[in-house]
Amino acid sequence: MKTKIAVGDIIEVSITGIQPYGAFALLPNGDSGLIHISEISDKFVRNIESFVHLGEKINVKVLDFDTHTHQAKLSLKAIDTRLKRREKRTTYRHPRRPIKETPKGFAPLKEMLPVWIAESTIMQEEKQSD
Repeated sequence: MKTKIAVGDIIEVSITGIQPYGAFALLPNGDSGLIHISEISDKFVRNIESFVHLGEKINVKVLDFDTHTHQAKLSLKAIDTRLKRREKRTTYRHPRRPIKETPKGFAPLKEMLPVWIAESTIMQEEKQSD
């Protein structure tokens, strides 16, 4: 007797095939499923093999299950917090330091701002006339 798979279940599957549009998986009950490329990660997925490998066992969430064809729609991004943690770890965070005013203060910026605006306006006018 096959194990019943229900929408919302978190199950361990084995990756049986990888295509440009997604990864095929074998469910514990012997049925098959697809993790569409849009369900691999919240980020842009250039290569599915950067996330899953043939023969690898991973946990996925069941988004839909067709009882007639015994096919499941699966999601890795719905449960895989490992990728999110890795991104947080590698994100550089600049230490917070107060902005220190120079001895001249902000006066040089105040003096130069009208000059920069005028130069920018002239450059824009030249581009439009070309």
